[in-house]
Amino acid sequence: MEEVRTPDSPQPIGPYSQAVKSRGFIFCAGQIPLDPKTGQIVEGGIEEQTRRVLLNIQNILRAGGTDLNKVVKATVFLTDLDDFQGFNRVYSEFFQPPYPARTTVQVARLPRGSKIEIEVIAEI
Repeated sequence: MEEVRTPDSPQPIGPYSQAVKSRGFIFCAGQIPLDPKTGQIVEGGIEEQTRRVLLNIQNILRAGGTDLNKVVKATVFLTDLDDFQGFNRVYSEFFQPPYPARTTVQVARLPRGSKIEIEVIAEI
């Protein structure tokens, strides 16, 4: 197992890695919409938060030698499923067919009051 780390995405605040490489895949830790420069949640609604999360994931994947086109599975956590359409609009800007397999669930709460968290698995 090899750690993947980049200053272009938020740094871990606990005992975990931004991502790890193992057996031809990158497993990216769940990302919330933190601005990597300020460490603060981005302002705005679900679309702005989704965009920041996906940019953070994109930066981590690049640091690991891959990109969003190689994502095979995404897990999405939303605090309100009524945000699904806004999330989906932005998500479709970052992914093209064949789309990754995806699970989307509503959760009671996310760190720092975030509306969204996404984790992905990608091929290297």
